[in-house]
Order: sequence, then C-alpha cells, then structure tokens
Amino acid sequence: MDKPIIQVKNLSTKFGNQVVHNNLNLEVMPQEVLGIVGGSGSGKSVLLQYMIGLNKPQAGKIIYNTDPPYPSTQIGVLFQYGALISSLTVLENIMAPLKEVAKLSPNLMQELALLKLEMVGLSLETATKYPAELSGGMIKRVALARALALDPEILFLDEPTSGLDPISAASFDQLIKRLQQQLTMTVVMVTHDLDSLVQICNRVAVLVDHKIILGTVAEVAAVDHPWIKEYFHGTRGERYFQGSVKEI
Repeated sequence: MDKPIIQVKNLSTKFGNQVVHNNLNLEVMPQEVLGIVGGSGSGKSVLLQYMIGLNKPQAGKIIYNTDPPYPSTQIGVLFQYGALISSLTVLENIMAPLKEVAKLSPNLMQELALLKLEMVGLSLETATKYPAELSGGMIKRVALARALALDPEILFLDEPTSGLDPISAASFDQLIKRLQQQLTMTVVMVTHDLDSLVQICNRVAVLVDHKIILGTVAEVAAVDHPWIKEYFHGTRGERYFQGSVKEI
C-alpha cells in the first residue's frame, strides 16, 4: 500500500501563549514502525493523545485509512505505566477489550486472552496473578497483550521501555519487532530511547520548532539542528552516529 494509514494534516495546538504545534503534517505508512521523539514540551504526548482519540485537535485533522475505517476498533495502545486495572487478574485485564467490543462467548474470550499472553512471552500461570504481583517488565507485557487483544491494525506505544533495565528493554524491543512482523501491524512509538529507535524503527519523526523533521534514523541524525545534534550525537549516540551533520 502506498496510501498512508494515518494522515495528520495542518495540526496546530496552542496553550495560552505557548505554541506547541504549528501547522504540523505527518503521514504514517502501513506496516512501518515510526518513532516519535522530541524534547520536553515539544508536543509528543499531545500528538499521541490526538492520534489515539483521547483529545480532539484544536485545529487540523487526523485521517485514518484503516479497513474497516473505525479507528476505535483498529488501534491498540500500550500506555507508559501499563494502566492495568489493579482489581482484575492478568487474564481479566487482557479480556477487558474483548468483553467491551467483541461480545464473544466467555470460553472464546479466555482462549484468545491466553493466546495473547503467550504471544508476549509470559507463561499461562501468569494469568491468575494480579498487577501488584508483577514486575515492571511483566506489567509492560501484560499491557501489550491487552493492546493486541482485538488484533489492531495500528499499535501505539507510549514510552514502552521506560523504567526497564537495559536487558529487559532490549528484550522488549525485540518482542515488538517480532510481533510487528508476524502480525503485519503499523507501530507508532513515542520514546526517549535511542536504542529503540535504532533497533526497530523504519523512520523517526522529530518534533522541533513546533513542526516535524521526518526520515530514517540515519537521515534525521544527520540534520544540523541543535536538539538533534545533542540527542543523536551525544554520549549515548556515539556508538551509532559519527561524521558530519547536514543543514536542514
């Protein structure tokens, strides 16, 4: 497909005198992994809220070209801290979207939820546990299983590796990459993790100066912009990016 699965058109956001987005445009292509990065106050979280439908854009619009064209049933979201319901077991948390939308029989919902649990690398014994009994990495995986419950075309990830140690973060990156390929999903990921961008993203969108700079990780890393140079060519980026940058 050459047609974007998501189109952000002429998006503008302003809070008081603070401009966050100024006529921002972005196209997300089917079955790509797109990373969104930017400094504090750049509007990453606000953009994500618009894209998943939590808030309506102040100006501009977001167009979904999903099949069928009903975004609420075609997207899955992994929130930064998991957002699991503490009073429900792991199995019940994963089944929640199925109960709300799919209206399937209890036995079928349970089978599907257990399948998702296995897909994210957790044992079936985890199903009866409560969120308080899980490690941070397990919470992320359960939340991912819930996000995948309805087999969405688009998966949104909000800081998926935050709070994880380097080994767990790398393992989670590889899990996302494997599932994206197996399920042929489109993945949109807001992150600060440079390792995640390099390892699994096809393209990266950098929010700077109220707009977006878009390209492959290597292309964006080569742009001559103060924030981009600090982010991609600082201490963490030394092992990935060397050489000169180019002016935008």
